[in-house]
Amino acid sequence: MAERVLEGKRIAFLATDGVEEVEYTQPREAVEQAGARAELVSLKGDPVQAFNHLDQSDTYDVDVPVAQADVGAYDALVLPGGVANPDFLRSDPDAVRFVKAFFDAGKPVGVICHGPWTLVEAGVVRGRRITSWPSLRTDLVNAGADWVDEECVVDGNLVSSRKPDDLPAFCAAIVKQFAR
Repeated sequence: MAERVLEGKRIAFLATDGVEEVEYTQPREAVEQAGARAELVSLKGDPVQAFNHLDQSDTYDVDVPVAQADVGAYDALVLPGGVANPDFLRSDPDAVRFVKAFFDAGKPVGVICHGPWTLVEAGVVRGRRITSWPSLRTDLVNAGADWVDEECVVDGNLVSSRKPDDLPAFCAAIVKQFAR
């Protein structure tokens, strides 16, 4: 059994339709096994349609719409990837405000794959060392980030990874970071 280093913590997972399923389910399982309460925050209250690359997969029930979510109720945030998911999120003012509020409060954030697109929109990557899916490199560099091609990068309260293959390292890093 995993050590319950996150006992009593609440972790928000911000995702919507198009989320890469394993980038949502594996980090969620990791924080739950470590004792945290994970909640799916989304653009609306309808179930979220996950994808396995370009193929539809399962749907997941939303705990709270982002417009009603209170950042103060959460200890940390995870932004899974998938191509469509962060593109929808970065276009939603409530989602962008929610993400920015975690950074403003100094709370830990984990982001993987295409997830950093929402960070760019929130204006929180300048001066940060970060990784992502390779196609986001130019966007992140143009937003002032120091982009690197590494499995998992920890820069202060920000944990980032590139792709599903990096999930074991990403999950271990977010649990460690969120336990601080």
